[in-house]
Amino acid sequence: MAPIIYLVRHAQGYHNLSLENQQIPDPDLTPLGESQCDELCKKFDAHDKITHLVASPIRRTLHTCLRSFAPVVQSGKKVIALPDAQEISRFPSDIGSEPSKLKEEFGDSVDFSLVQVGWNDKSSRSRNYPVPAKLKARSLAVRLWLRDLVNKAGEDAQVVLVTHGGILHFLTQDWDGASPERGTGWNNTEIRSYEFRDPTGQDPEASLKETQPSWRRRRGSAIPLTDTEQLEISDVFETILHEEAKEYDSRAVTE
Repeated sequence: MAPIIYLVRHAQGYHNLSLENQQIPDPDLTPLGESQCDELCKKFDAHDKITHLVASPIRRTLHTCLRSFAPVVQSGKKVIALPDAQEISRFPSDIGSEPSKLKEEFGDSVDFSLVQVGWNDKSSRSRNYPVPAKLKARSLAVRLWLRDLVNKAGEDAQVVLVTHGGILHFLTQDWDGASPERGTGWNNTEIRSYEFRDPTGQDPEASLKETQPSWRRRRGSAIPLTDTEQLEISDVFETILHEEAKEYDSRAVTE
């Protein structure tokens, strides 16, 4: 059996309720978000097969992972906090907390060994600056890291990564359902399963492909987007990101 990567978008946070709430730093889950986690926990039928839990170090993804996959946590597995899986934008809601604060809140339930001071820097000189080239590079780093993880774990590896709606499209290189208005084609606590496209591990992009059961569950008999359609949608998002970066840079100069 090939290793499986389960990708999950976090549960509803307070920043999801309004544009104004995107100014909330590293917000909590809403009560509905907590219920979404509980529902995912109930319906997910492979807790006993999960070998690794991974999450973006932003608080809502950590809480989503710990609550949605509680049986895995209770079996003794820690959540690995992976900085490269953090969300795209520079809104306060998408900028993570300092490592000391995270360690105080989550304690030993999360492995923060990869989370160093400066992980949440999204300035123009940082690796997290939200322009397409850096987002693609960061997403590639996540896929390579995941591939290395499953290679070490063996064929039975089944990994959960809880992350964010924006970065998920760059991670999967799949823009199905994405729209500029929503920013993502993923719903809160939506879970999809993936395999590495090249089982030999030689693919330099470490590209993922959605498993057939996952696609059928959410899209039925629909035909996947063609490469041309994928490119057209991604070009729209890349243009938006370039324009936002230029606006941000011009404001920084005038300030």
